[in-house]
Amino acid sequence: MAEHHDTSPAELGAPMDYTEHERTYNLFLALSKWGVVFCLALMVAMAFGFFAGGFFSAAVLFIVVCLASWFLL
Repeated sequence: MAEHHDTSPAELGAPMDYTEHERTYNLFLALSKWGVVFCLALMVAMAFGFFAGGFFSAAVLFIVVCLASWFLL
């Protein structure tokens, strides 16, 4: 079995770069938010294109929903 010879506490490792951590977390939140918006807009446009119109009207609706969410969020 492996032996652990380090007697220092585990929480005293390398110093944290908190500004980089905050930037990474904010980027993750932004990408998650826009990923959900993109998927939701795509599903709404696909449903609209299937039930009410064709490809062109669904593409226009997708762009409208994406632009509306850009201005609202």
